[in-house]
Amino acid sequence: MERGETRSPEKRRRRRRIILSVVAVLLLIIVVAVVLGLTVRQNTRTLKTTFIERCEKFKGYDCQKLWGVFERAYVGLDPCEVPMEAYDPLMAAVPFKPECNRKIFWSKTKDVVHDFTEKRDCFYTVEKTLLGAVLNGLTWCGKEGSSETFTTGCPGWTDCANNTVRSFWNRVSASFADVACGDVTVMLNGSIATPFHPASVFASIEVKRFHFPRVKSLNVVLVTQENFVTNCTNGSLKELQKELDQGITYDCKEVSEAQIQECSSHPEKPCGACW
Repeated sequence: MERGETRSPEKRRRRRRIILSVVAVLLLIIVVAVVLGLTVRQNTRTLKTTFIERCEKFKGYDCQKLWGVFERAYVGLDPCEVPMEAYDPLMAAVPFKPECNRKIFWSKTKDVVHDFTEKRDCFYTVEKTLLGAVLNGLTWCGKEGSSETFTTGCPGWTDCANNTVRSFWNRVSASFADVACGDVTVMLNGSIATPFHPASVFASIEVKRFHFPRVKSLNVVLVTQENFVTNCTNGSLKELQKELDQGITYDCKEVSEAQIQECSSHPEKPCGACW
């Protein structure tokens, strides 16, 4: 602008609109950042609240301290780079107790086995232990460079091998299997072609930790439907027998889901009679 020249009203209005637009965009960015921050903190509080409330159903534990140990396993890390060993301190804080003849494992039979253990207390799964119970059905992860816990945007079970949730369940399943003793039971799915699948947690982790003489026998309950496709002569079950430590005896029974459900509703019946 030359000396003595004045701005036209139109130029002043245009300049004012630009300034207001910039201010509006900045305010929007601030609002979005605040909302996202509050959402992250709310997600963390929700997960923590669930963790603590579930934990407090088990007597004799410092649940606030356990939450801190749990968070340190994954906070600040790439959610696909959390190995099983990251949860070792958590396993050490809540060691599993050997209870012979009562542990039951499962693969592709989650609903059946949990319905059974809800009604009968002769067996229990890893989800009935403190660590299994507090995190059952939950999703969580950290982000590299962040001190927050996230419950959305986390990798799924098959997205990467060392994701936060998968590594936890692999680690807790290993610890649960490490203290199995006496007669061990597993429910497998007789409605699929490969009930003992090599990629399953039971095949890849748990069964490899059954050692004789601590474990005396493995009893396979092959859960069948009306039109089941598998029986106890299935090739994958032969592979299971080969996996067993020498000295561990093996037994397999084909049992209908209806029979298990009927038996679980009659607490006067011994559990062994259910199959």
